[in-house]
Amino acid sequence: MSDPLDALEKSIGTLRRAIRDAAAAGDTERAGELRMQLRRAERAWDALVDAGEPAAAPTRQAPQAAPAARGSQLPAREHVHRALMLLGVPAAPKLIVDVHEAFYPGELSTSKLSSLRRDEERSYRSSPGARPYYLCPALAHDLLTPVRALITISTWTLEQRVIGPLSPRVDFLSGAIRIAKAVLTSAESAADGASPEALRLLWRFAVNIPDAMPKNASGHEGALDAQQVIGAAQAELDVHTETDRANRAAAARRARKSLSDDEQLFGAPLRGVTHLRSARA
Repeated sequence: MSDPLDALEKSIGTLRRAIRDAAAAGDTERAGELRMQLRRAERAWDALVDAGEPAAAPTRQAPQAAPAARGSQLPAREHVHRALMLLGVPAAPKLIVDVHEAFYPGELSTSKLSSLRRDEERSYRSSPGARPYYLCPALAHDLLTPVRALITISTWTLEQRVIGPLSPRVDFLSGAIRIAKAVLTSAESAADGASPEALRLLWRFAVNIPDAMPKNASGHEGALDAQQVIGAAQAELDVHTETDRANRAAAARRARKSLSDDEQLFGAPLRGVTHLRSARA
């Protein structure tokens, strides 16, 4: 799995390509927003380098109970960050915990995430930008209010953090693909293959995707195949991606025009819903 530095470097590269595309298309507003996100990501990278951020532990190569496993002593917010970067989509606390348990060492609980979300917003409002990233809620596409059941990362684009009508299914399928790829990577790098927790997690995704579960000669479900999960998820994802992307992009444009910087991270207050409805009309 990638450590936070690897994830940030990938995000920086993605943002630079997006800035180039926006500039080529003459979309100065979009390019400006992306440059702000790029600066935040670069500051986050600098902060992690200066802090000597340790790399993530190799998956399942040492006994799970080994006290010296690197990464096991990271703060809870780092555990959440790693799980979200693996998924690449907004996620509920239980899924974040399940991903963490499947692929990373250390303890993480859903109860810890509840207090962590409140702490993140308080920290941002007391000292904006002091941390390399913040854990923040997803935003509803219509009212731009926080979807508190879903957690995202502040360095993601608004388009990634907005939840449109098709986004739950699109994100489920995207997450399934990322989990399947992580299972394949674990199987290749660990002597005993992917962990039972990782395989159970992949199975939970696969049973909810048409044609993701292989059938044997008698018509019953066969052994789980990560490559088949990827293919089935991608086939359905191709049907929904463009519509979902357009919905998210439209909501993100409204958010940039209607919301302050902190509201773009933590959502519009409920008292502003009437105003936002008017702005949408």
